[in-house]
Amino acid sequence: MHAFSYHRPATLKEAVSLLRKVENAKLLAGGQSLIPVLKLRLASPAAMIDLGAIEEMRGIKLEGETLTIGALTRHAEVAASKDVAIGIPALARLADGIGDRQVRNQGTLGGALANNDPAADYPAAVLGLGATVNTNKRAIGADRFFTGLFETVLKPGEIITSVAFPLANRAAYAKFRNPASRFAIVGVFVSEAAGNVRVAVTGAAPCVFRVKAMERKLAEKFAPDSIARVRVPPDNLSSDIHASAEYRAHLVTVMAQRAVEAALASK
Repeated sequence: MHAFSYHRPATLKEAVSLLRKVENAKLLAGGQSLIPVLKLRLASPAAMIDLGAIEEMRGIKLEGETLTIGALTRHAEVAASKDVAIGIPALARLADGIGDRQVRNQGTLGGALANNDPAADYPAAVLGLGATVNTNKRAIGADRFFTGLFETVLKPGEIITSVAFPLANRAAYAKFRNPASRFAIVGVFVSEAAGNVRVAVTGAAPCVFRVKAMERKLAEKFAPDSIARVRVPPDNLSSDIHASAEYRAHLVTVMAQRAVEAALASK
């Protein structure tokens, strides 16, 4: 790990100011992805801005038809929240299946989204629910937020502050996980709200994506058999030591059917 200066702002305003003034600085939220990268010397920032003391970026609030979660809220807090269990129980179950206990007690929602790991779980929920990612500068719709492998539309000086999730009539997440890391080899989040169906896939490709063909079928009839014959082409999917692109394509349909079945069972 290379040497760097360390800053721990107490407010969002102070963090934004530091990010503007300090050159080559990295933001630290939960550190579950950043710290290993630093240890391997794959990144060498001149400064680290630790967001952990900013209370205004924490918390969970259920108001009307929206569940808002602060960017520094930890996965374990989402999993244990009564408001999440009432508003979007599928999101609580997803959070409870992220990594191991250390990851769940240290990792944060905002950090996971800013990192946009291709096998992370939260991107599927954000895209699958059509959530809005709020930053210190703007509100970004889920369909615009994720742009590629470890890439988002976030600009320099922009910090995720919270995520607003619209409530769904029914929703579920099904994951075929790596037994060691618990990352998704393929994970599918399905939601239905007022006839609007969204199907988001993580783990299968370099970036989370929606399956419009499945959404159309499920809008006609929300049932597992509606998408039994829908196949995602393997051409742009990932292939590695864990699974081939063809196998991941097969898993997308299987996990989507399981997610729909779970969503029906939850109501």
